[in-house]
Amino acid sequence: MLKKRLRNKILKIREKYNKDNIKLDYKRIINFFKKENIIAKKIGGYFPINFEFDDLDLLKKFEKDNYQISLPVIKKSFQMDFYNWTFIDPLKINNLGIPEPEAKKLVHPDILFIPMVAFDKNLNRLGYGGGYYDRFIEKLSRKKNIIKIGLALSCQKIKKIPINKHDQKLDFIITNEDIIK
Repeated sequence: MLKKRLRNKILKIREKYNKDNIKLDYKRIINFFKKENIIAKKIGGYFPINFEFDDLDLLKKFEKDNYQISLPVIKKSFQMDFYNWTFIDPLKINNLGIPEPEAKKLVHPDILFIPMVAFDKNLNRLGYGGGYYDRFIEKLSRKKNIIKIGLALSCQKIKKIPINKHDQKLDFIITNEDIIK
């Protein structure tokens, strides 16, 4: 119940603050990757909905710099996988109303940009409650090392996220104001 109340409160705040569709600076992200020695060419992004932090401009710039871009496709039983996507490829609307690639080429991202409802200084994330990202991260982590980067507005930070054993901690959180590691 606490998570549900937190979600509702933060979603209202996020909508209020992200009506202007605040963007992240691509050069800042690239410099951060260099500083942290992050070398990867496969990026899993997301198609922003409901005033989520918009990663599409970033993904477009990564694609221009020859990164392989992928987006999630929702599966049965609260599962998802990532599939190759470019900005010239069509998208279809899934049953949750989210645009996703017409699944063709499965991708195992090296870097995963993750949307969130709220986060805390300990790199914990509160999502919408379906557990899609937690399941995906757990599944992919058995196959390879993945860098998990949450994207959010600074106003989405709260003191402490209530967590359980299934919640996956992030490696970094990048906001419009700072980077938490």
